[in-house]
Amino acid sequence: MTSPIALITGASKGIGAATALTLAESGYDVWLNYRGDHFAAEQVKAAIVKKGRKCTLLPFDVADKNAVRTALEPLLKDAVPYVLVNNAGYTKDGLMMWMDDEDWNGVLDVHLNGFFYVTKCVLTYMLRKREGRIINMVSTSGETGVAGQVNYSAAKSGLIGATKSLAREVAKRNVLVNAVSPGFIETEMTDGLPKEKILPMIPVGRMGTARDVAGVVRFLCSEDAGYITGQVLSVNGGVHM
Repeated sequence: MTSPIALITGASKGIGAATALTLAESGYDVWLNYRGDHFAAEQVKAAIVKKGRKCTLLPFDVADKNAVRTALEPLLKDAVPYVLVNNAGYTKDGLMMWMDDEDWNGVLDVHLNGFFYVTKCVLTYMLRKREGRIINMVSTSGETGVAGQVNYSAAKSGLIGATKSLAREVAKRNVLVNAVSPGFIETEMTDGLPKEKILPMIPVGRMGTARDVAGVVRFLCSEDAGYITGQVLSVNGGVHM
């Protein structure tokens, strides 16, 4: 029997890389998307192969519809991922009064258009097989709003709404759609944040790790989560309840 496949976007580092490794440990072969950091992607691939799983590197920009189709459609003719994790994203913070069009559109393009292009490409095949798990990486910023992140909060809040709507559309075909919402996680995206101000805000008293988030993704991919869809699972140490 062939191993199940997990397609993970933005998986060359941070939460995406941790998710790829965690799912590989659970028996998944990985289609690993990234945009440009070839060295980091090769390192994640080597770690996956070391665990005895296969890894296919897919360098493309999720916000580029043609690039998404060119990379995925040839693969989908022969195999269909059981899991899709829409993780690709980035921040371009700044107060809205000084935010230019590029910063607004760029963040929304990756998070929302990227979700749309990749998911639409894979979804038809999942529906034909009548099985699949789609997990969208959102953020506490999309649940509470954060000053200086109007673009990012808008994108993540929109992705939460898309998660719930899509879950209703495809549940009868046994495709479950959920979101995972990290809080303050130790990644490159949080390196510049003042931890002395952040830690008192977190009830558990520490920042999260990428593996904390990846473990929740693994649960949502498991048989134990077979009755969960349209939900947002928060991984934030209690910073938002």
